[in-house]
Amino acid sequence: MNVILVVQLVLVGLLAGEEFVVRWGVQPAMASLPDDAHLRTRIALVKSLKVVVPMLMVPAVLATVAVLVVAGSGDGLRWRVAAAVALGVFVLASFLGTVPINIGVNDWDPLDPPADWKRVVVRWERIDVVRSSAAIVAFVLSAIGVVQIGA
Repeated sequence: MNVILVVQLVLVGLLAGEEFVVRWGVQPAMASLPDDAHLRTRIALVKSLKVVVPMLMVPAVLATVAVLVVAGSGDGLRWRVAAAVALGVFVLASFLGTVPINIGVNDWDPLDPPADWKRVVVRWERIDVVRSSAAIVAFVLSAIGVVQIGA
């Protein structure tokens, strides 16, 4: 069981770390760029993260489910369930919120963006605060749940 706990913590931790850096590091830096550079950067980021995030998200969700099953109803169950719920919020916010926006951004022309592109970015950022926060909360709760197993 220790191996699955470590794998789950690493995967959820990497996902949370990636989300933290993009939300609180990359996004604010992009906001200070001129419009053309901002658009080029946003489009490039969408193209790379549409590969990276699923590579972390899917195994993290699967490992979280595996931990729920393997660890059973013992110590820390509430924390592990709460972590799974937070990860569920992350997945839902992704698929219902940011992913549809990213699909549109992927096709933007940085030289001729849609007239409402700034409004779309603001909407994406609002959803992303929920999404990235959920990933971070999932990691913290997972860590607490693992510590509770050994307590």
